[in-house]
Amino acid sequence: QVQLVESGGGLVQAGGSLRLSCAASGSIFSIGAMGWYRQAPGKQRELVAVITSGGSTNYVDSVKGRFTISRDNAKNTVFLQANSLKPEDTAVYYCNANIWTSRWYKDDYWGQGTQVTVSS
Repeated sequence: QVQLVESGGGLVQAGGSLRLSCAASGSIFSIGAMGWYRQAPGKQRELVAVITSGGSTNYVDSVKGRFTISRDNAKNTVFLQANSLKPEDTAVYYCNANIWTSRWYKDDYWGQGTQVTVSS
């Protein structure tokens, strides 16, 4: 009964910014690591950024210094602030979360994907 709903994608010009949000809802006991992935046409899905339950972050080299991942545990939400966007950032972005639905069970859940298109 867990679902992740994404928002914030869209079309922007190079150099612009977007803020992606992903809110988890349903039967949630707790949430571990959360992250953002992206998949461009003809390419494999890649991990863009992750944030652990303790707040530690990591980014793919191509977005370091431009993207920031954060989370609001009270709202079960993860964000991706994407600045200085480049055409090569164009992709479908998916959020992911490792969620415990009870004290004993956990699984990975995925958002529906949101399109980010950056024009030159």
